[in-house]
Amino acid sequence: MNIGIPKEVKRHEYRVSATPGIVGALVKRGHTVVVESGAGEGSSFEDAAYEAAGARIVGSAAEAWAQEMVLKVKEPVAQEYGFLRDDLLLFTYLHLAADRPLTEALLAAGTTAIAYETVQLPNGTLPLLTPMSEVAGRMAPQVGAYHLERFLGGRGVLLGGVPGVQAGEVVILGGGVVGTNAAKIALGLGARVSIMDISHARLQYLDDVFGGRVQTLASNPGNIAEAVQRADLLIGAVLIPGAKAPHLVTREMLATMKRGSVIVDVAVDQGGCIETIRPTTHDEPTYVVDGVVHYGVANMPGAVPNTSTVALSNQTLPYTLALAEKGLGALHEDRALLQGLNTHKGQLTYKAVGEAFGIATVAPETALAEAPLLA
Repeated sequence: MNIGIPKEVKRHEYRVSATPGIVGALVKRGHTVVVESGAGEGSSFEDAAYEAAGARIVGSAAEAWAQEMVLKVKEPVAQEYGFLRDDLLLFTYLHLAADRPLTEALLAAGTTAIAYETVQLPNGTLPLLTPMSEVAGRMAPQVGAYHLERFLGGRGVLLGGVPGVQAGEVVILGGGVVGTNAAKIALGLGARVSIMDISHARLQYLDDVFGGRVQTLASNPGNIAEAVQRADLLIGAVLIPGAKAPHLVTREMLATMKRGSVIVDVAVDQGGCIETIRPTTHDEPTYVVDGVVHYGVANMPGAVPNTSTVALSNQTLPYTLALAEKGLGALHEDRALLQGLNTHKGQLTYKAVGEAFGIATVAPETALAEAPLLA
C-alpha cells in the first residue's frame, strides 16, 4: 500500500506519526512510504533518516495526502479538509465528539477514518490512546506546578512545600491512565494527592498501588464540590471512550475555589470535564475565570514530541501494518480495530459521536457491508 505521512500543521504540534525506524519496518514489508519534507524535524528526525529507511521525501502536503492511507497524529484542521476524499483511509487521532466541523467534513468527503482513541481491546483498554495519556498525565502536575507561580497568576504555592510548610493539594478527577500517571508525578513533587473515580474497584487498586499515599474518594457531586474547594491544583482526567466528557465541575463550583488555584483539564480534547474549560494553545496556554487559572492545551504531548512520537508510533505499527496489508479487511479480523472506525463512505459509525451531535449512526459492520472495502 502507498502510505503518506504529512507534516502536522496544528499550532505548536511537533509530533510526527512515525519514526524512521517505523517507516523502515513498513518499507521492509513491501509498502511505499511518502513523507512530507520536514515532517519529523519537530521530533528531531531529519529527512535524511527517513530516506535512509526507504521513504520518498516529497515537497508538499498534497503529495503526502495523495496516498491510499494517510498516517497523522492530530485530527485534520480546516486547512486540510480539502485533502479529504472518498478513496482515502485516514488513521489518526480524531476526537470527533468535540469537533462537529471535522465530523461533517469527513462525512461529506466520504473518507474512511479510523481514530486512534477509539481502538479498544476486549478488556476495555485503549492501546493507541494509552501512550499519549501517559505523557499528558505526567505533564499535568508539571505544568500545573509551574502555573501556580505567582508571576503567572497562580497562588504562589510550591506543591512540595518545605519543612515546616504544608505541601500543596492536588485533586485528580479520574483514576484511569491519565490520573494514575498524574498522581505518580504529583507524589514525586511532594504534593498531597487525592484521586476521585466512579469505580470502587479502581479506587481499591489505586490505594494498593500507591500504598495509601494518596487519598481515594468516590466521585459524586458532593465529594467533588468539597474537593475543589481545597485544591491548589485540579487535574481533569475523565475519559468516556470516543464521547464528550461530562462536566463534573460546574461554574458554581468554580466560584468556591481558591483564588490563584490552577486547573489542568487533560480531557479538553473531548470537551473537558470542567464547565469553564476551552481549548488553548502552547502560545497562550492559560486564561482566568473567577480568579482560577485554566490550562486547556489540547495537544499537551506535542510539547515533548520526541518522547511522544516514539511512544505513539511503537503502538500504532501493528495496526498500521494490518491495514496496509489487508485494507479494511483487517477490521473484520480485529474487533479492536473495528471499533476505531468512525466514518466510512459518508456514514457515521461511532455511536457516541452521533449522540453528541444528533447525527444518525450505523454499526461499523453495517457500513462496511454496504460499501466496498479498500483493497
